[in-house]
Amino acid sequence: MKSYEVNFDGLVGPTHNYGGLSYGNVASQSNSQQSSNPREAALQGLAKMKALMDMGFQQGVLAPQERPDVAALRRLGFGGTDAQVIERAAKEAMPLLVASCSASSMWVANAATVSPSADTADGRVHFTAANLNCKYHRSIEHPTTSRVLGAMFADQQHFAHHAALPAVAQFGDEGAANHTRFCREYGEAGVEFFVFGRSAFDNRYPAPQKYPARQTLEASQAVARLHGLREDGVVYAQQNPNVIDQGVFHNDVIAVGNGEVLFYHEDAFLETEQMLAELQGKLARAGGNFQSICVPRSAVSVDDAVRSYLFNSQLLSRPDGSMLLIVPQECQANERVWAYLQSLTSSGGLIREVKVFDLKQSMQNGGGPACLRLRVALNETELAAVNPGVIMTAPLYGSLTAWVEKHYRDRLSETDLADPQLLLECRTALDELTQILKLGAVYPFQIN
Repeated sequence: MKSYEVNFDGLVGPTHNYGGLSYGNVASQSNSQQSSNPREAALQGLAKMKALMDMGFQQGVLAPQERPDVAALRRLGFGGTDAQVIERAAKEAMPLLVASCSASSMWVANAATVSPSADTADGRVHFTAANLNCKYHRSIEHPTTSRVLGAMFADQQHFAHHAALPAVAQFGDEGAANHTRFCREYGEAGVEFFVFGRSAFDNRYPAPQKYPARQTLEASQAVARLHGLREDGVVYAQQNPNVIDQGVFHNDVIAVGNGEVLFYHEDAFLETEQMLAELQGKLARAGGNFQSICVPRSAVSVDDAVRSYLFNSQLLSRPDGSMLLIVPQECQANERVWAYLQSLTSSGGLIREVKVFDLKQSMQNGGGPACLRLRVALNETELAAVNPGVIMTAPLYGSLTAWVEKHYRDRLSETDLADPQLLLECRTALDELTQILKLGAVYPFQIN
């Protein structure tokens, strides 16, 4: 039976803005307060989805969240009509209104951790929504994320869904941004690679000093237990706390893996050699041949990696066994990074081609190609059980493009977030989107 790695890309929401909410994310903070272009951001993301589909890759869509999140503001004491809630929040606590308008759910690499059926004890694909409790604006996402994932992967014979972990610091979980899976074939048992920034209960693990480590070891271990993963199919590794302090807030900013290959920066991990040996040994026992590509700091500094998002790229397997790297335009603009990529593709190694995409709107908010997608390995039967409305096709691309053109603004500043009309625009758009994607009622305004 054939198996596929399906990329479900996040559709950028109508309130895409540069609120600078993510401390530790260099791009997010450096572009704070600039005006954004939600329409352009959404169209850039859709163009990437369409391009991958045209290249023969399986591609899906993950819907954005309802924003502003009026219910979240009500829980913080703002009352009255929806318009009055927004007006009062803008007057009394503008940062909270900005947080409630965040379109950061576009980064669906943070939506959940996914384990394919070949790895799990019950032979189903398992999803655990990430609690994202390190940042308030992201911690409010997981209830809707769970409903959307449940509507996409509804067949309980093939799919299992878990609630987010307890929303406390000890179980900080940032989803697939800190999780990679290695395997010989997507439908075969593999090794799931969990990367953490700190331990909540064991002080033997060093912690960063400047920026927070968002993923805990304990959260990763809990997800592995929930998914029924066998001990021989899991490897845990710690991020280098020094690179976290340089802006590497998730592992997918400094490393990316696919199939049997890990592409990583020399400074990405602690105890790198031990980690590589464990990955190689466990993947060998699963029938695979683990390989790694280390980018030396002498060629690309951590600062260059963070600013270009070299590692926040999509590493994709082609039919001939070689790999394609999807990178943001910022990699081409960085002389040192581009020189490295040219030497990499000309060396005759595993990565044979680099394709560049313009994702400026999302890049300025702190995420690149890999942040925009959630990877789900599915066999033919499981793929057939997925809600067909979320699988990208040429007609769906046309419908979504027309939908964006109809509903999205082409300019959004912080002051625009206080406009109650924005909420009405967002709800009208999302109500139509659920019909396009055949999701049913997944948003609070549709349920309440």
